[in-house]
Amino acid sequence: MIKRVQAWLGRKDGQQPVEISPDNIPRHVAIIMDGNGRWAKSRGLPRIVGHQNGMKAVKRATIAANDLGVEFLTMYAFSTENWKRPKDEVDFLMKLPVEFLALELDELIEKNVQVRVMGDADALPAHTRKAMEEAVARTQDNTGLVLNFALNYGARKEIEDCMRSMGEDIRAGVLSPEEITSELIDSRLLSGGLPDPDLLIRTSGEMRLSNFMLWQVAYSELWFTDIYWPEFDKTHLLQAVAEYQRRSRRYGGLK
Repeated sequence: MIKRVQAWLGRKDGQQPVEISPDNIPRHVAIIMDGNGRWAKSRGLPRIVGHQNGMKAVKRATIAANDLGVEFLTMYAFSTENWKRPKDEVDFLMKLPVEFLALELDELIEKNVQVRVMGDADALPAHTRKAMEEAVARTQDNTGLVLNFALNYGARKEIEDCMRSMGEDIRAGVLSPEEITSELIDSRLLSGGLPDPDLLIRTSGEMRLSNFMLWQVAYSELWFTDIYWPEFDKTHLLQAVAEYQRRSRRYGGLK
């Protein structure tokens, strides 16, 4: 396990060590991958080039999280609001999971990574849905890092669907209002079975949640960085974890 790692902290005069305690690694890291288009624009490139390089950052982050001992990694890949983007860009984004898994799935299997997906799969194109279903099926028995893609995901719709499901059960007489607890809600959300994120990372300088895991991140530590997602690498993950370890998580109480 890593006890001390060297990472660039944005300095040009040398390396500064980042202290990482092996006893306080966040179990669940969630990432809002933002800034692909702006990364490309800043270099005079088409937006799709930004998305292609963002896919490479997904691999880097997955390997880094796995090496660090993170147990769950949730990536915000496509939101329910992203359908508002130009059709050619949406079509390209729907091809990225197919391309990513075709290139990387065998290595993920070798690393014992289990792939999961949460979101409205019915609205996805057939080729995207097929690729994700194959990845989930081929890795379902793996026992290492859980790589959870939030694809066509929106937290408000997730909560609406959860409330609607419980309302139908109440109407059917199989659930009473008194039986509704936080634990029951947890189990009925799309992330059911996963612990809440300990650390939420967002790239590109934006400081908002953008309809991502609104229930689950109630007590997550938030870490924002100005770098664009295609630039994200192991160094940035280590910086985020180091900051996470410097904080005191009190959950409304005192320590």
